[in-house]
Amino acid sequence: MPDPLLGQLLALGTAFCWVVSSVSFEQAGRRIGSVSVNLIRLCMALLMLSAYGVIRLGQALPLEVDANAWMWLLLSGLVGFFIGDLALFRAFLLIGARLSMLIMALAPPMAAAAGWLFLDERIAPLGVLGMIVTLGGVGWVVSERRAGPREAGHVPRAAQHVSREGVVLAVIAAAGQAGGVLLGKHGMTLRDGSQLDPFAATQIRVLAGIAGFALLVSFTGFWPKVLHGLRDLRAMGLMLVGALAGPFLGVSLVMWSVQLIPSGVAQTLVATVPVLMLPYAVFVARERVSRRAVSGAVVAVAGVALLMLS
Repeated sequence: MPDPLLGQLLALGTAFCWVVSSVSFEQAGRRIGSVSVNLIRLCMALLMLSAYGVIRLGQALPLEVDANAWMWLLLSGLVGFFIGDLALFRAFLLIGARLSMLIMALAPPMAAAAGWLFLDERIAPLGVLGMIVTLGGVGWVVSERRAGPREAGHVPRAAQHVSREGVVLAVIAAAGQAGGVLLGKHGMTLRDGSQLDPFAATQIRVLAGIAGFALLVSFTGFWPKVLHGLRDLRAMGLMLVGALAGPFLGVSLVMWSVQLIPSGVAQTLVATVPVLMLPYAVFVARERVSRRAVSGAVVAVAGVALLMLS
């Protein structure tokens, strides 16, 4: 299979993983809180990645990787897993997984803009059009008024307006994803020109995320809440599914993908998550998905497709 095709399939695989993980983590977060979910699911993922390392690479940690790669991958983990996911999981609780993942469609144009600013990458006119269309689609959905009877524990359906805080946090999460992937792609290229195993790269990034959340939990005194979350079997089951689909498999697939295709293209394909989540919203969550929501999702994904074509 040609490398570009494999890279695109891996990115689409990440999108499917994102649907499963985002729904799982949203439900777990409503039970034990977003901070607890973030720390516990990363610890679960670390165990999975360590087991993979022993079986596939013969060691639990990639200690032979040079210090320069470790530095960039740890920074990538702090930006992507800690800052980005901390904002994303809080957004899940405020505006829901579907709308949060729709706003995450901003990650590809953010990556393109960062490449233009810091890597002197030129954005073609079609790419600029794609960014505008993406922003328009996201704005169209975000500005939608939502009314209806209050449902306990479901903030997005209770409010007449989409939470501004939730929208801002989702935008921060998109920036964290874009920055984390770009930094991670740079870190996976070793000094001898070879490419680091994407699962090993994810493991280093996860270590940085765990360190960040452990410090946050210690600073805020949330350890009792984390320990309480460990006793919630329903939440632990949801997090186990989410950890397998998200930080273990999904993140590793996208890191593998960016080794084969440009990061902007990979993130464009990952940005199809909002469209993939619509069947779940309609048939499983029993949400009333408006025509505006559907059209906004389609427009946003069309925008990132234009960015890919550019």
